[in-house]
Amino acid sequence: MAQSHIYVVDDDEHIGQLIKAYLEKEGYLVTHFLEGASCLRAFEKIQPSLMILDIMLPGMNGWDICREVRRKSQLPIIMLSAKGETFDKVLGLELGADDYVVKPFDPKELVARVKAVLRRSHMADCEDTDDVVEHDQLMVNLTDYTVTAGGKHIDMPPKELELLYFLAAHPNKVFTREQLLEQVWGFDFFGDTRTVDVHIKRLREKLLDLSSQWEIKTVWGVGYKFEVK
Repeated sequence: MAQSHIYVVDDDEHIGQLIKAYLEKEGYLVTHFLEGASCLRAFEKIQPSLMILDIMLPGMNGWDICREVRRKSQLPIIMLSAKGETFDKVLGLELGADDYVVKPFDPKELVARVKAVLRRSHMADCEDTDDVVEHDQLMVNLTDYTVTAGGKHIDMPPKELELLYFLAAHPNKVFTREQLLEQVWGFDFFGDTRTVDVHIKRLREKLLDLSSQWEIKTVWGVGYKFEVK
């Protein structure tokens, strides 16, 4: 397997070099950027295996950089920030981040999260599965990240689409919020599970009255399921 190349974007020289040292010790190739513009220029030439992205940056903030990257790539992104509020976590995940680490952090824990996210990404790349799921008036394509509803294209952020795909690919099966976080986001979520509720609400709004043959149903006290009638 080729050596994984990781971009670290953090304007704190000490933190950036600390992360770099720990990752290089594990055999990763690491490039540290102090701001977002230079990272995006490098990204246009060489796409890394994973990006560790601080939110509070000079110029473009981490959320803006995440948006730009997600327009062109599904590479794993770990958001890194001193902000630990649920709103910030939900926003980062909504924009397509794969994990969210709050400062101050244990470098060994960050390395473990990097390994877990990369492992999950490699497994997804190797899986031989049907990347299209269809139900009445709905088609979700995980290959090109498109959703067609009622014959029209529906714009969705990556995690919304992946959540819809996962539920629709397992009709009538109930999943807890914790199971959905593990299966769709692929990491241990340290905090409450409201991010799932937020995504479900947005999916329902976008797919409102689309079909009488199925619905995203709340199973009270348990979680959610894609119910096919």
